[in-house]
Amino acid sequence: MSKETTFAPTFSLQEAQKALENHIKNLNTKGKPKDLYAPIEYIMSLGGKRMRPLLVLLGYSLYDSEWKNAVAPAIVTEVFHNFTLLHDDIMDNAPIRRGQPTAHEKWDENTALLSGDLMLIKTYQWFLEAVPSDKFTSILQLFNTCAIGVCEGQQFDMEFESRNDVEIEEYLEMIKLKTAVLLGFSLELGAILGGAKPSEAAQLREVGILAGIGFQLHDDILDVYADPKTFGKRVGGDITENKKTYLMLTALELEKQAKGNELQNWIDKTDFDETEKVKAVTELYNNLNIRTLTEEKMNEYFEKSYQILENLSVRHDKQKQFLKQFLMQIQERQK
Repeated sequence: MSKETTFAPTFSLQEAQKALENHIKNLNTKGKPKDLYAPIEYIMSLGGKRMRPLLVLLGYSLYDSEWKNAVAPAIVTEVFHNFTLLHDDIMDNAPIRRGQPTAHEKWDENTALLSGDLMLIKTYQWFLEAVPSDKFTSILQLFNTCAIGVCEGQQFDMEFESRNDVEIEEYLEMIKLKTAVLLGFSLELGAILGGAKPSEAAQLREVGILAGIGFQLHDDILDVYADPKTFGKRVGGDITENKKTYLMLTALELEKQAKGNELQNWIDKTDFDETEKVKAVTELYNNLNIRTLTEEKMNEYFEKSYQILENLSVRHDKQKQFLKQFLMQIQERQK
């Protein structure tokens, strides 16, 4: 996403990313006690794709060319996203985030939890400051629906850890809630701020949700097959932790049809060498063609997203192609 892609005479993804980073640097994340505020500044400074605020700006640009008007509210989606990561890392006992120690490793769990709580409060505070008053109530209602969905998705994800009967459709619904609804809200937010009709904004929400499901399926693939040097997280972590992913659930289903139990045996083991387990399960996935099957499902969701976008009526029709290009970069990323 570093390559500049012009979609208006004075607009590029590179310029938008720079504006977002500058705004993040100027966020008021300092206060006392210092250790309450420091993890917020820390996690926001670790970078990341900034996908959600960029989607806000892209959604805005479909209806209004003055995209810088949307930078401040766009950043709020990134603050909320990082709040969820801060808490998720604690729940997952994750040691690394974006190649650096997670907040609970750098400080401690209690500090990270409380800082996460403050981040959520800051989300509402900064929304109040950034969103025009005549649109605030409707946007807040949409955001609350989104945020509730994210929490529901996280709870489903945790419950799946102790269940042996999770269905693939349940998993797809879980990642829709946990991951995709925030991408959908981000596009919807940008469209509303840009002056879109409610029906148009709702269609863009669906574009983001479908692409978001595809994004998470790709993340599942990368967790197994990514280059450890560029991934920023531990490769094979989902396998080690028996996370219910599309890859695992599809493999279990195919193995059951073939009356095999190798994968289930690895899942049931409590004493194992992590490297050996990751290698064995990855080989099993390869033998069952799981990567290709997951990529096909991922591409299916992205294609549905592109089809809705293609048929969408917007004020600046040329901008649709640049939004599609951005989503395709997400679809094809390697980290």
